[in-house]
Amino acid sequence: MKIIVTYASAGAGHLKAAEAVYNYIKLQDKDVRVELVDVLSKANYLFRNTYTKGYSFVITHLPWIWAFLFWITHFKPFRSIIKYPTLIADYINVKPFADFLIREDPDIIVSAHFLSSEIAAFLKRSKKINSKIITIVTDFMVHPFWLSEGTDMYIAASEFTKNELIREGISEDKINVLGIPIHTKFLVRYPRNILCKKFGIVDGKFTVLIITGSFGIGPIEDIVAELYQEVQILVVCANNQKLYDRLKSKNYPNVKIFGFVDNINELMGVADVIITKPGGMSISEALSMDLIPIFISAIPGQEKGNITALRHYGIAIEARHIEKIKYIVLDFKNHPERLKQIKENISLVKRPYAVQELYDVIRKSGFGAGS
Repeated sequence: MKIIVTYASAGAGHLKAAEAVYNYIKLQDKDVRVELVDVLSKANYLFRNTYTKGYSFVITHLPWIWAFLFWITHFKPFRSIIKYPTLIADYINVKPFADFLIREDPDIIVSAHFLSSEIAAFLKRSKKINSKIITIVTDFMVHPFWLSEGTDMYIAASEFTKNELIREGISEDKINVLGIPIHTKFLVRYPRNILCKKFGIVDGKFTVLIITGSFGIGPIEDIVAELYQEVQILVVCANNQKLYDRLKSKNYPNVKIFGFVDNINELMGVADVIITKPGGMSISEALSMDLIPIFISAIPGQEKGNITALRHYGIAIEARHIEKIKYIVLDFKNHPERLKQIKENISLVKRPYAVQELYDVIRKSGFGAGS
């Protein structure tokens, strides 16, 4: 069996979901030929840079433009007007990716981004490939761009996501509620006292983890300044070097500053709550660790939709002002029974075994010519 796992390098979540699937399949089955491909690596230079750098610039500096684009592409009367010109433009700009899929014609294409799903489904409708197409919706809500005729299966993050897909006209038998695939390291639980010693923090002290994605967006400095005298704080600045340097220069007590990390699961393992952006992957990782999320700086559109989805399960806590963040954190610190209640809600929606279950679907359900 040949499997191509594909994504687009616009936002870290799509890559992480694709990597989780690719690494798990590669580890589990030596007889399967599996390849990880970024659709944008096979796009022309202008399109690739506009897609990646343009996305990060707009969500960071001009979120109102992103909100408008999200709304207009979600609005049903405009969909038919937008859909086909977008498909044509995308196909022209990523034709090397389309040619690659035609040449390889894999048994299965697992896509963690709507762009690669769109191109694969178009090729299948055009009878240029015969692949089975599995689309992983990497958010808890569903934007119409995720929907492509020719897709054989949609992997949904939750029952809420499934219902959204059905409402958009997707047949229920094409939807599998498995969750968003995350790395298997989030299944590991290390003793908290050992992790606390590793990070140089106090075991038993209420701990807040702050991480807002690869861009380090949000009022992180203000949050730290407001909370450091009340709780223990771990801050992940990721690729935001300026934020890292400014926080390090403050030399706050009870605060540990990190740059880019690959052991976020360990940091989650010592935290009581996480202050984060409501990206689908961040949510899935936090919930798998039974970590209470407090959401800030939500991107209009998909991240706001994720909050709506989690509110359905009694999990979503959004704070738009520093004073509200402080109130929520201290309320949890002083009332641990409230943490316990939300963790019970988390147990109803978390799906930490998504990647294993997806692998089982591929191997056991008859997907693929070689299965």
